[in-house]
Amino acid sequence: MLTKRSLKFIMEKLYLESSNETPEILFDKNSNKFLIAGKSLPEDVKEFYEPILGWLKEYKNTPNEETVFEMKMEYFNTASSKMILEIFEILRDMHENNFKVKIHWYYNEDDLDMQEDGEDYSDMVDIPFEFYAMS
Repeated sequence: MLTKRSLKFIMEKLYLESSNETPEILFDKNSNKFLIAGKSLPEDVKEFYEPILGWLKEYKNTPNEETVFEMKMEYFNTASSKMILEIFEILRDMHENNFKVKIHWYYNEDDLDMQEDGEDYSDMVDIPFEFYAMS
């Protein structure tokens, strides 16, 4: 488990491999890659997302001029949806402080629920979203 101390040490990059219950996370400030992909239904949602939120809160202090955040979720449970909203709220703060922030929301073309979830988030946080249907 990452601690706040280790987050500062590796601020430039955060990578968590996906599992059956957790998504892949890649936050790399140097290459300007920000990705969450896969399924999110961890047993302890707060424990899983705490280091991710901590990393983003640190990043928000000195973000890149433009941040393009890629969301390629297959599934997330209700508890995870609240954590995803917290992530978007951090990005909204950056957007409100005149940094360019965009969300690229990918969904399977036959998954209308995932498309609607992205649209709902877009309405909630008022950040530019772009939607991409995948076949």
